Amino acid sequence: MSDTDKSGAGAGQPPRDVPIDWEALEDAFENNAPEVHSYLHLSTGEVLRVVDGIADPEMHQRIASDTSYLRVEPVSSREQYRWMERFIPMVEDKPLSELLVQAIDGKGAFRRFKDVLMSHGAERERWFAFRSERLRVFMEAWLTAHALKPVPRVVWPTEPEKAAREKDAPATTPQDAAARRGRSLDTLRKQLHELIETLGARDLDKVTAFAEFVKARRAARGFAPRDGGAENAGLESDPVASSAPLTPPPEPPSEGAIEVARTAAVSDDEATPSSRKRPAAR
Repeated sequence: MSDTDKSGAGAGQPPRDVPIDWEALEDAFENNAPEVHSYLHLSTGEVLRVVDGIADPEMHQRIASDTSYLRVEPVSSREQYRWMERFIPMVEDKPLSELLVQAIDGKGAFRRFKDVLMSHGAERERWFAFRSERLRVFMEAWLTAHALKPVPRVVWPTEPEKAAREKDAPATTPQDAAARRGRSLDTLRKQLHELIETLGARDLDKVTAFAEFVKARRAARGFAPRDGGAENAGLESDPVASSAPLTPPPEPPSEGAIEVARTAAVSDDEATPSSRKRPAAR
């Protein structure tokens, strides 16, 4: 951790509840590549990753100066190297332990260490558990230093659970449903306003164009015909069918026409390109 984290940047401040995404935060603490920058959103608990050369530099600057985000300081390579050194003596398989000792010697130690464990599933899982435990210690210390208190994230129910809850839930009045929709709409507008504040002029143009498209499509649906039954609905769903003129079906051919067509088909099958003779030009 950096000196800022060790000094306790959140000392003396009341803890702030943050719904931490532990998996995303763990990835941010592990990835210490110099071109990767991770930020924790203090309201949602989401982790935003910015990569130099890919992200817009202006956007990166806006995020770095936004007080809603806190930059994540990943664990240094030296500290993660110590984790490998501490894990190797825990390996009971002596030949494997010796291979791991050789793997972490010199440049490319992390890659060779993972390559050796690739063919040893049990020890590989033990290494992942050991590394996750070390990362969890660093994450909790970092959160405490910044006066952040992790709280459980909202887990959306699956479809069966949702159906069961709706079945057991008491009946609601239309007034209650309208009030819930109003609160949800206000929340969505607030989230959209917060997102707009972080966008630049170019991104705002794109958002405005998309909003105009949604508005126009909604207006078009409002003017769409609502009558006509299933037949008209089928024609509207097929652009080819809707543009084609409605003509009556053709009459079935007569028996004489069928016989002539059959005779012509037989004669064509018997004649081959080599046996046919073209008439001489006159």
